[in-house]
Amino acid sequence: MKRAFDEATPDETGSRLRPQVVVAVLAFGGIVVSLMQTLVIPLVPVLPELLGATPGDTAWAITATLLAAAIATPTVGRLGDMYGKRRMLLISLAVLVAGSVFCALATNLSIMVVGRVLQGLAAGVIPLGISIMRDVLPPERLGGATALMSASLGVGGALGLPAAAFVVQKADWHVMFWVAAALAAVAGVLVRLLIPDTGVRTGGRFDLIGSLGLSVALLLLLLAVSKGSDWGWGSGVPGAMLVVAAVVLVVWGWWELRTSQPLVDLRVSVRRQVLLTNTASVMFGFSMFAMSLVVPQVIQLPEVTGYGFGRTILIAGLVMAPNGLVMMAMSPISARISRARGPKTTLMAGALLVASGYGMSVVLMSGLWQLMIASTIIGAGVGLAYGAMPALVMAAVPLSETAAANSLNTLMRSIGTSVASAVAGVVIANVTMSAGGEVFPARDAFTLILGLGALAALTAFVIAAFLPGRAKATAPVEPEPVQRSGARGGEPKEASALAQDQP
Repeated sequence: MKRAFDEATPDETGSRLRPQVVVAVLAFGGIVVSLMQTLVIPLVPVLPELLGATPGDTAWAITATLLAAAIATPTVGRLGDMYGKRRMLLISLAVLVAGSVFCALATNLSIMVVGRVLQGLAAGVIPLGISIMRDVLPPERLGGATALMSASLGVGGALGLPAAAFVVQKADWHVMFWVAAALAAVAGVLVRLLIPDTGVRTGGRFDLIGSLGLSVALLLLLLAVSKGSDWGWGSGVPGAMLVVAAVVLVVWGWWELRTSQPLVDLRVSVRRQVLLTNTASVMFGFSMFAMSLVVPQVIQLPEVTGYGFGRTILIAGLVMAPNGLVMMAMSPISARISRARGPKTTLMAGALLVASGYGMSVVLMSGLWQLMIASTIIGAGVGLAYGAMPALVMAAVPLSETAAANSLNTLMRSIGTSVASAVAGVVIANVTMSAGGEVFPARDAFTLILGLGALAALTAFVIAAFLPGRAKATAPVEPEPVQRSGARGGEPKEASALAQDQP
């Protein structure tokens, strides 16, 4: 099949489409969005004073973004398939600008939470970017490009911590959000000027009931996971929320199987390749975030604990920065391994690399350089795996469902990070020690979290072993019929699918 836009093909403005420009612009947008994950972390200790609220209430500045991202991601992906991925990408970036401005103007917790919710609603930028790449890039560039875009989820998170800490130390904290708004605006302008509209549309009617049902289920699930330790698991509230979430998911699944145009095509989602990849994504989300929870705390804890380093959040961020940079550097390597051996092999190799990094970190915690090396190895493994996941998913879904499928995969990673945060919170709160008259998390607490990170990576390896055998990136997957608006000079366009053997 012909691609929607071959290299050096004129677009509607008469300019020539350059794949490297498309990749750079979309990856930049992905990094900007993922920066929002860690942007607030340097402010957490002082937010109660800055916003005049209790520490428990100010935790919503982080939780609100997580919940909004989980709810928005599958919905935005489906809307992108229906009405245009570029259009939804621009809307998401505009919402990110608005949310950043709200935060920059915040003088109380309510305004801050509204801004953080809007920032979370922009989380669909990464799966939308991957889906646009599938539509417009030549086959030989697609693997590396989607690997880079997928890795931007971790890159932005790793780089955001030191950048935000530096800004907070050197200027008023509001400046951090003005910078975020400016970056999001630049990304939006670049998308508007340089990213083509492929014209690939499914049309049809939006599944509002399905969207509401999934949103309610995710809201209950993630609230129970993220706030369960604060509310008390013995209170019965988190457990009740999990039960209701399960019931809502069952009813939602019944509806999705019976509606003609579902939000999530469950018949496609339960294909072995898609289901196993999404399940492995949950494990990788846990593994990626476990290290991000341990290293900054160990570096900042006082030396009186016997294992802490007593350094600033800026130092912690700088130690973590190579983790994000190596994720980006592994993107082309991930693509090369996938071309040579198949994305299944790449995913399994990434899982083993992550597990080895965690194994190293369990015994090497006595120096900053040791933590940096272990974190970097984990970042390399995550970079390999995150590059393989879009290839596996897109190879098993029709072109008309690319954005929705990538959004679901991104959601699975987010659920993994949420579970990691909840589990780490419970462990740190219950495995403690006394030093200098104060109570601190014990070293065993962090060792246990690191061990769980390794276990999650090994579980992902086992899951990946059951994926279909080696796939090729040459034979196209025939897409279901879709509408094409003929946005390029009025001519209908065809868009190729990422090729792989069907499960």
